[in-house]
Amino acid sequence: MTEDAKNSTNNITWHQPTVSRSERWKARGHGGAVLWFTGLSGSGKSSIANQVDSMLVLNNNDNDTTTTTSSIHSYVLDGDNVRHGLCADLGFSLEDRAENIRRVGEVAKLMADAGTVVLAAFISPYRVDRDRIRSSLEGVAPFCEIFVQASLGECESRDPKGLYQMAREGKIKNFTGIDDPYEEPLNAELILDSNSKSVDELAQEVVQWLQANDILKIKDS
Repeated sequence: MTEDAKNSTNNITWHQPTVSRSERWKARGHGGAVLWFTGLSGSGKSSIANQVDSMLVLNNNDNDTTTTTSSIHSYVLDGDNVRHGLCADLGFSLEDRAENIRRVGEVAKLMADAGTVVLAAFISPYRVDRDRIRSSLEGVAPFCEIFVQASLGECESRDPKGLYQMAREGKIKNFTGIDDPYEEPLNAELILDSNSKSVDELAQEVVQWLQANDILKIKDS
């Protein structure tokens, strides 16, 4: 790091917002949170996250009226989508993948602080990256690790992009589940069985879990 860069870093100061977190959350009518969906490619992370988003924002919950809730401000951060802009400069090396998750974690933290329920759907194969995000949210907003569990065979059978086949043919290197590891969560708040249950059923489980654990309840901060 150059001397100018060091001086620039030393001059950075955190500016406390005029509107407090508790005031912002009360204005929204609910608290913020980060729901982190992790699992193999093809496990159903994005599909479930988007269905939960629909249920929270639009009250689109026709299958089970017992979980109906008032409209919630939520937003899906999708692994492919962020690489179109926020992380467009990153590749898929170990370092770039870690930086990709770090950036998303920082964005999710800001959004949750503002009172948004963030639904982050990322393979995020390494525990250290997920644990780092969890730690960064302490004292800010709840972090809920949601493991979307599906067998490798099931994920390959769903593969719309043919990524697994290309990985097995050696056309894609360091592909999670083939020649790169996936580290399953050790203490996930919620485990979804994507092998045998539908997207609607699993989304219902997420909303029910949110309600049962008062995740959206406003707390003083």
